[in-house]
Amino acid sequence: MTYRGAILGTLCAVLAVGGCTTSDPESLAQNDPFEPTNRAVFDFDIQVDHAVARPAAKFYRSAVPQLARQGVHNALTNLNSPVVFTNDVLQGDGDKATDTLGRFVINSTVGVAGLIDVAGRLGIPYHENDFGITMGKWGAQEGSYLVLPFAGPKPPRDLVGTGVDVAFDPTTYMTWNNYTLYMIVRTGMGVLDQRAANIDSVESIERSSIDFYATTRNLYRQHRNAQINGGADLDQLPDL
Repeated sequence: MTYRGAILGTLCAVLAVGGCTTSDPESLAQNDPFEPTNRAVFDFDIQVDHAVARPAAKFYRSAVPQLARQGVHNALTNLNSPVVFTNDVLQGDGDKATDTLGRFVINSTVGVAGLIDVAGRLGIPYHENDFGITMGKWGAQEGSYLVLPFAGPKPPRDLVGTGVDVAFDPTTYMTWNNYTLYMIVRTGMGVLDQRAANIDSVESIERSSIDFYATTRNLYRQHRNAQINGGADLDQLPDL
């Protein structure tokens, strides 16, 4: 499945839950009118995570040397540089755009196609960016909280942002032999890389939470608000 197919499926899921709203005051106060449906989808995602993603991530972390895993992470980060750069420019942040472009050029060449973060060693910092953040900086509101199958939290602002970021990725417009296989591997390794990086923090949150759904919703919003507005240590907030 290509990114475009995934986005289309996600939009269909949004339409499917459109009529499943609640009038519960607490849910509405949390801007979560789809809470009953969201909780059902969240439970499904957790079951899939426990059955597939978490065991795979644990095996990956134990079987693959840390140096190799870091190389995979670096390469995936480098592949996303055009998306980050475009959003840096749209946000009018020349310093970050320069850093992103410099990192991409250095890591793509000296860093052996991004496997080695040479730019980081030279003092050029990495930062995340996406069109959901861009819209947030432009003043767009999150919209009603939404949880999607296999994708997790995706409120309308971030859902639209994900679709636009696909358009910002140059590989969206390229075709070659085994392109579909490349996209499947890239997407799968991205999920595996992120899940392996968050195993301990997510398990700790799950064990200590009275209401894991509500905790995840709050942490997700804190993380996104910190990315948009600053004022919080992103290293202390798991990327859910």
